[in-house]
Formats: sequence, C-alpha cells, structure tokens
Amino acid sequence: MDFSTKFIIAYVMDLILGDPHWFYHPVRVIGKYITFIESKIYNFSNKKFCGGVLAIVVILTTVAVSYYISKASQYLEIFFLYTTLATKSLGAEGIKVYNILKNGDLETAQKELSYLVSRDTGEMDEIQVVRSTMETIAENSVDGIIAPMFYAFLGSFIQIDGISLALPLAMGYKAINTLDSMLGYKNKKYIDFGMVSAKIDDAFNFIPARLSGLIIIPISTMLLGMGLKKPLKIFFRDRKNHASPNSGHPEAVFAGAIGVQFGGKTKYFGQVYEKPTIGDKLKEFEREDIKKCYKIMFLTSLVGLVLFSVLNTLV
Repeated sequence: MDFSTKFIIAYVMDLILGDPHWFYHPVRVIGKYITFIESKIYNFSNKKFCGGVLAIVVILTTVAVSYYISKASQYLEIFFLYTTLATKSLGAEGIKVYNILKNGDLETAQKELSYLVSRDTGEMDEIQVVRSTMETIAENSVDGIIAPMFYAFLGSFIQIDGISLALPLAMGYKAINTLDSMLGYKNKKYIDFGMVSAKIDDAFNFIPARLSGLIIIPISTMLLGMGLKKPLKIFFRDRKNHASPNSGHPEAVFAGAIGVQFGGKTKYFGQVYEKPTIGDKLKEFEREDIKKCYKIMFLTSLVGLVLFSVLNTLV
C-alpha cells in the first residue's frame, strides 16, 4: 500500500472517529510521560538544561516507539497516523461552543472554552468568547492538522531498514507540540524549564505555518467564495503581529477572509495583556463566524491532504 493511500485512510478515520472519550489517545500517554519525567528532574538547579533533557528524551522516545509500531504492521501505522490528526475534534469543539452560545448559555460557553485555551474565560462576554474560539481554530489548523500532515509526508520519503519515517516524524511532532502546550509558558515555573520545548516547537512549526498561511488556507478561502486578495493582504501585513513567530500566519488569513480583527485585550492567569491586532475590523464578531472558521479549517485539511498526496505521487 503506497503512503498516500495509507494517509487518506487515516484522514477519513479522523473525520469519522475524531477523538472519542473512551480511547486513551497517544497524546495523553505522551503527556503522562512528560509529567513523570518533570516530577523527577524539575527540582534540579539548572532549569534550562533539565528542561532541555526532558524535551529531547520525550521526542526521541516517541520517535523510536513510533518506528517500531510502523515496523510491526502497516495497519497499526495507519491507526496511529489517524491519531496525529485533529480535524474532527477541533471542529467539534468549536461547534460545541457555537451551539451553547446559540442557546444563550454564556457561562457554560465560558467553561467549555476554558478547556481549549490557556487564557482566563470566566469574565468574557459573548464577543470575546467568539473571538477566542475563532483564534483557537485558526491557530490549531496548523498545529492539529497541517503540521502533522507535513511531517508525515516528509517522513514518507525517508526510510530506515525499509521502514518509512512517516509515523515517527508525525508522532514526534505531536510530542513537540505537547511539550510546548504543557511547558511552554513564560511564567515563573516554566520560563526557564520550558524554554527548550518552546523553541523546538517554534522551529518545527516554522515551515507548516508559512505554507498554511501563504498557500493552503488562502486556497481554502477562495474555494469557499471568501476571496483570495483580502486574506493574502492581511497575511503579508499582519502575520508577525503575534507573540508567537508562527501563530500569526494562519490567524491573519482567517481574520482577512472573515473581515474581523483578532488580538486586543486578553487575560492570562489574572493579568490583562494588550495583544497586537491582526486583521481589519470590518465587522463585529458574531456567533456565525465560528461556523465560518469551521468551514475554512475543514477545507484547509482537505486541501492539505490533496496537495501533499499529489506531491507524494509526483516526487
């Protein structure tokens, strides 16, 4: 079975199964592993070094285990490739917030959003909840979809003893992303300990974020009838208006396509920050904008799949 066929099957599995609650997802296993190592080495004095050791150990372990999974069975390889994708689960979480807001239950929407973001949600009004949900969908269209696709297809060109590194690279990326989500905070506890994890995540998202912002997401907005000119204009103008060197790229295209402005006042851990703005405020945020984000995200995953599959076949 060629790799494109394997990945298409994995993609369809994600659309059907998503991230069911009964399944102990590999990312949760990686998270437990990170917590275990952290508990053993965090108290050493050199936080940057120890955090770096943790990051390297977790990534290499994940890559090694994934290699032997691929070696054991192509069907296991397909199954675990499916777990690297988050198209259905990301969309479902966004639509869940939308439906709660539609029913007029702001408090429940705030609580649901708190499971998705690190910012404080308890005092948000509806507009802030909508904006934060949209920003999360936009940013995670790279982290949860395009980046694992990119590394899976990149790995398909590399073999060790006849075994493709598609799954090891895709799952290794998920380990990197999990490290950043758990340790990559600029607070007192993790400013040093999580520094290496954050830097590695920045490095591995560099190409996928730009590829998504410049090519994949704009194609999706064009196919949805949202145009191409405005998203690209905002991309080139505002993509660097973000604390992250990568997150602003997809957010800029989403904001440009829908005509909203991301950023502004945001509260993290009790402290209010004035984030740089991304996009032109052509309209105020509306509940229906979450569904627009969902459509862009879904089509982005499909365009990414087609693009990488064609390249895999031609190269």
